[in-house]
Amino acid sequence: MTSRSQQLLQNPHFSNRRGRVSRITWSFSTHTLTHTDTPSPPFASPLTFILTQPKLSLSHTQTRSFIPIAIAIAMGGGSAGGVIVPSVKSEPPEPSTTRLASPPPPPPLSQDPPLQITATDTVANDREPMDVTSLDKDVLCPICMQIIKDAFLTSCGHNFCYMCIATHLQNKNDCPCCAQYLTTSQLFPNFLLNKMLMKASACQIAKGASPIEQVRLAFQQGCDVSLKELDSLLNLLKEKKRRMEQEEAESNLQIMHEFLHCLRRQKLEELNEIQNDLQYIKEDINAVERHRIELHRARERCSVKLRMIADDFNVQTSLMDKRNIINIPDAHERKDACSGSDSQTGISVARKRRIQAQFNDLQESYLQKRRHWAKQVQKQEERESNPVKREGYHAGLKDFQSLLSTYTRYSRLRVIAGLRHGDLFHSADIISSIEFDRDDELFATAGVSRRIKVFEFASVVNEQADVQCPVVEMSTRSKLSCLSWNKYTKSHIASSDYEGIVTVWDVTTRQSVMEYEEHEKRAWSLDFSRTDPTMLVSGSDDCKVKIWCTRQEASVLNIDMKANICSVKYNPGSSFHVAVGSADHHIHYYDLRNISQPLHIFSGHRKAVSYVKFLSNHELASASTDSTLRLWDVKQNIPLRTFRGHVNEKNFVGLTVNSEYIACGSETNEVFVYHKAISRPAAWHGFNSDANDGEEAGSYFTSAVCWKNDSPTMITANSRGTIKVLVLAE
Repeated sequence: MTSRSQQLLQNPHFSNRRGRVSRITWSFSTHTLTHTDTPSPPFASPLTFILTQPKLSLSHTQTRSFIPIAIAIAMGGGSAGGVIVPSVKSEPPEPSTTRLASPPPPPPLSQDPPLQITATDTVANDREPMDVTSLDKDVLCPICMQIIKDAFLTSCGHNFCYMCIATHLQNKNDCPCCAQYLTTSQLFPNFLLNKMLMKASACQIAKGASPIEQVRLAFQQGCDVSLKELDSLLNLLKEKKRRMEQEEAESNLQIMHEFLHCLRRQKLEELNEIQNDLQYIKEDINAVERHRIELHRARERCSVKLRMIADDFNVQTSLMDKRNIINIPDAHERKDACSGSDSQTGISVARKRRIQAQFNDLQESYLQKRRHWAKQVQKQEERESNPVKREGYHAGLKDFQSLLSTYTRYSRLRVIAGLRHGDLFHSADIISSIEFDRDDELFATAGVSRRIKVFEFASVVNEQADVQCPVVEMSTRSKLSCLSWNKYTKSHIASSDYEGIVTVWDVTTRQSVMEYEEHEKRAWSLDFSRTDPTMLVSGSDDCKVKIWCTRQEASVLNIDMKANICSVKYNPGSSFHVAVGSADHHIHYYDLRNISQPLHIFSGHRKAVSYVKFLSNHELASASTDSTLRLWDVKQNIPLRTFRGHVNEKNFVGLTVNSEYIACGSETNEVFVYHKAISRPAAWHGFNSDANDGEEAGSYFTSAVCWKNDSPTMITANSRGTIKVLVLAE
């Protein structure tokens, strides 16, 4: 390109002359650029595009090289190949003679001068095709920042999507890029840019298409293929299909082979486990039979001894009378007992039915205990140099026998006493907590009536009256949520209320001993430590667990959590371990000596954990509003069992435990009792008979339950204020 041509391109008046049209003609044969400047016709607009080039047949490579250049030119980025984009109010560019190695990008949205494109650049583009994706950032609409769709050019030289610029001009009459006055009459369709964008998009799609897609597009575009080439292609496709089908068949067979091997291995493991279980059962059957024989022999020895004592009196009649009194069995009865026939001393039909009803759970419990015992024996034999094979009635079998006898012993709950918690001023109220004192002589109730009432258990049971007068009654400022008796100081009882106040009361003086007001919201639960009677824990809706000492006026320890606290409980064997039931669906088990993080988090409930109670030092029961109870081992940090049968979706329905049984309320106004080894209820009782005529039984729910130590007796109350004393019965 001549210096004259470069001066023409660098001249600021080259594309800024009003009323004149600049024409550039590029010669592909001589690689020269000619420039002419002629007056514009009267009807010409200030923006006139003239594309002048000889009729030339371009190859595919040349076309791909030309498209990006044309896009840049159509965007107003300079003049090349006979294209001129006039600019308005452009500033004179700085002279530059540096030759570019590749086509320049389109100009920025500001009014910058056009860039130069030399002949060498065009030739280089013919040799090395330009990647279309490099121009994506230059063909974006300044308004929506997307690739321009339906490009329209403004009188000031900027391209926009038609919908974008039309919507903009409805609100403002200026250019979004240069703020020059602009109306819809000054918008012109940019056919060249639209065409080039479509070609660039097609090239990009073709470049990223798979070989199959490229073949399909070629045939759709009418590619000429001879019959011989088509046959060859079809044969190649058939061979490819055959290989793929063979590979797929081999893969399927390999998967089937691995599955069958895995299934065989699993079934062999199950068979081995079943064989071991059968061996355990056989050994235990023999042990039970030997134990029965030993018992019958002991009974025989006792009978013989009694006969010898009777013979010393040498009075036959008297001896016969004594035999009748003590029911000494004759030979026929002893034979029946040894043969295992059903007699009055055998298992009753009702107990057999209970076993059959929960056979699967009992089977699981037996096998779990038996396998655990077998592992312990094996470990002990490995430690001993001369192991001795132990046979007979082992501890695992005794444990299961205890479970079986306790579970089959009871099948229902029987009412032995009842009373109404209301009085003349509080006819009915929800009882939220019931607790026995240290000696199980007194029990206290509390709820929304703002009163703590203490009753004498013997009087309630022996004096059948609908309304019982409490031996002690204490008033509080707010509704009560929980009670906890001190297990060492018989007269001390603690309460938590809806204002977050934790109070320690002296029942004998009916006065508060200590009052703690650090909780900011409702306190749901509290508990005295069994090992340290001066320590007390509480949990609140303020997401805090606080440890109190009855000798101090402020909390001694705080645990900040992320969710509301619904229940707290001390481990009965430790004053350092606390279980926390939270609204985050988890139970957090803390060691108070290190509260930076819990010892373990028990997960499994799907809703808030409303109660936590310890059956023993390592067994923890929890209740949740997902209508389940769960049993956990806090020593091994594992779940043991899930209990289902009651309904609890939104209310606090109570939870109480002893060494063998777990009891809870239900929103069906019933009480459910579970044996800790069986997932289904062992017994249940309903309050529905207490509803008045015209009242729906479903409008009430059980709100509190409490076992009387390890006895089969419990006290329960519902949301109507009815209290019942229940006992497990056959």
